[in-house]
Amino acid sequence: MKYQIYFKAKAIKDLKKISKDDAKKIAAKIKEMENNLQGDVRKLTKHTHEYRLRVGDWRILFETEINKIVIYKIKHRKDAYR
Repeated sequence: MKYQIYFKAKAIKDLKKISKDDAKKIAAKIKEMENNLQGDVRKLTKHTHEYRLRVGDWRILFETEINKIVIYKIKHRKDAYR
């Protein structure tokens, strides 16, 4: 299934705070998710957002709808689940 990716304003703000090297890695992994949620994706339990994508020490928290992925937050692993 092919997904379209949408970023919430908070996710864009989070991405701008990250170093350029890490931001490039994160962007590449998000791009891979367009095709059937590829990557280190895991469904979350007891959390506001449905899924997380792990990219090194970074966590991308998102939800899926019919044909789209909505990215809510991009946080370091120590801060992601607070």
